[in-house]
Amino acid sequence: MNNLELLIVAPVFSMQLLIDGLLVGSIFALAAYGMALVWGVMNIINIAQGEFVILGGYVTFILAGYGIHPVLTIPFAAVALYGVGLLVYRVVIVRIVERDLFISILATFGISILLQQLMNQTFTADVQTVESGFGTWFLFNNMVTVNQVKVLACAIALVVGTVLMMFLKKSRTGQAIRATAQNARAARILGIDTDKVYATTYALNAAICGAAGALVVMTWVIQPFIGLAYTVRSFMIVIIAGLGNVFGVVASGMMLGVSENFAGFLLGAEFQTAFIFSLLVVILVWRSWRLRRKRQVLK
Repeated sequence: MNNLELLIVAPVFSMQLLIDGLLVGSIFALAAYGMALVWGVMNIINIAQGEFVILGGYVTFILAGYGIHPVLTIPFAAVALYGVGLLVYRVVIVRIVERDLFISILATFGISILLQQLMNQTFTADVQTVESGFGTWFLFNNMVTVNQVKVLACAIALVVGTVLMMFLKKSRTGQAIRATAQNARAARILGIDTDKVYATTYALNAAICGAAGALVVMTWVIQPFIGLAYTVRSFMIVIIAGLGNVFGVVASGMMLGVSENFAGFLLGAEFQTAFIFSLLVVILVWRSWRLRRKRQVLK
């Protein structure tokens, strides 16, 4: 009996994959929030997104080694990555803002490689994880398991999404970010310090990634060279959801999590990463087709 037949004969496996996919997809969405923000406000595709996630995981790994409960390290990971994001902005990103999109891809790719090598030198290439201390719920006569830390991750993703949306709509800084995203030149004429807005936006992105990384190290494993998968996932989610659509990011992240889970089960774990990159190609082709069709309608 192959895995497809197993899903048909025993629907409980589908339920397990669905629940797991929805929960882990929320972690992907958390990392994608920041990419959508940076892309929408600064017109930068941050290839170093995944490395920020992994670096946040290492912050939790270090603090947990000192006896701090992993959940309590989430704010520390966010604050630490906020500082890293601010530093990266001042050293590199400030020089490429409002320049060609391709230049930003090259620059952030260089940041990605640098962060990988720094993490490799500091933490070695060994995989690391942190025991969260959370248990497991058993549902449907103990046939379906739900990891409690994944439920926590889903709740945090929803809370962060709601807070981020309220921050952008209600706060003065959030309104300045939105004004800059719409028209940076007009925002400067109105007296908005766009350099400060860009710095805050990029640092906020890194902070969100730090929180996501803290959840990743409690849920799976981290290693210096696996950040690219999180960058690709974030990119796909933003492409599907669009810029400025916070709850669309959550929905797209959950869809991706479910798709990836089913693909891993049906094709085998060794093809799961290949599925992610294949899906990226499909999404890019679909996006290109939609844009071409829209241009034809406008003509």
